[in-house]
Amino acid sequence: QVQLVESGGGLVQPGGSLTLSCAASGRIFSINRMSWYRQAPGKQRELVADFATGGSTDYADFVKGRFTISRDNAKNTVYLQMNSLKPEDTAVYYCRARIRTTCASSNDYWGQGTQVTVSS
Repeated sequence: QVQLVESGGGLVQPGGSLTLSCAASGRIFSINRMSWYRQAPGKQRELVADFATGGSTDYADFVKGRFTISRDNAKNTVYLQMNSLKPEDTAVYYCRARIRTTCASSNDYWGQGTQVTVSS
C-alpha cells in the first residue's frame, strides 16, 4: 500500500507565506511525477504545480512567480512554497503522485488534502 500525507496548511494573512509538504510512504519502487492540486468550494480541482521525474517543473499561470515546487527524492517528499498569498488562494490543497509499486505497475495516488485559508 502507498500513502501520501500532506502537512503545512493553515490560516495566513494576505501577503503571507506557507510551505506545504507531501510525503509518500509504503511499497514504492519509484516515483515518476509529483504534483499539487487545489480545490476551492464550489469549484473544480485544478493543477497548481507539477514536478516531473526529469526535474522539469510547470506552474499554473495564477501562481507563477509566487509558488515554488521542489522535491526531495531521498525522502519521497514534494514541497510547495507559497509566497504572496491572496484570498483567492484559499482552497484544499492535494498532493498527487504517480508511483510505481513494481517495475511494471504504475498508479496515481492522492493525499487527503490540507486546508489553506488566506484571510485577514
